[in-house]
Amino acid sequence: MKRILAYGDSNTWGFDPASFTRFSEDIRWTGLLQKALEKDALILEEGLCGRTTVFDDDTIAGANGLNALPAVLEADSPFDLAIIMLGTNDCKCVFGASAQEITDGLELCLAKILEVIDPENVLLISPLYLSDAALGYGYDDRSLAVSRELKQKYRELADRYGTAFLAASDVASASGVDGQHLTAEGHRALFEAVLNIITPKVRSL
Repeated sequence: MKRILAYGDSNTWGFDPASFTRFSEDIRWTGLLQKALEKDALILEEGLCGRTTVFDDDTIAGANGLNALPAVLEADSPFDLAIIMLGTNDCKCVFGASAQEITDGLELCLAKILEVIDPENVLLISPLYLSDAALGYGYDDRSLAVSRELKQKYRELADRYGTAFLAASDVASASGVDGQHLTAEGHRALFEAVLNIITPKVRSL
């Protein structure tokens, strides 16, 4: 049984923007992935609402993704594959971060993961594009623009380290409710894209 770490924020946790609850296992992308790979792999769900790459958020305990990683890696070790999807929360006005600064933060997280797993067994996912509905949830017009720059920045990072890459924005759009979270349909679309990438890796291990 292969072990697959899924490290991310509320879109990995499965936050439902319509109900402010968590999507069930048969809706969220990690749960769908578990069902599809149930004979071959165990999905280690490590999503946290509000998680960033490297920024501290005084309103959310443990939001700094880099600081949380050592404990997560220790607790979930050993694992065979890793999926990392962070960056949406970094776009918040309070951090004032550029796309490059967010990518630099993600690189630190990636480097920590690569201390325990080879790059060819890592899937890096750039986040959804923020939409106008996100305005008022801690994001502004600059946030929306930055979110659209992350795809290319993350792709370049993945190329540099030799990891697999997927742009969530290529397969799904943010909910019209809050402009930042996956809908049920988005979870399924992301699941299908991730499954297509990692299935050959799971079978080759």
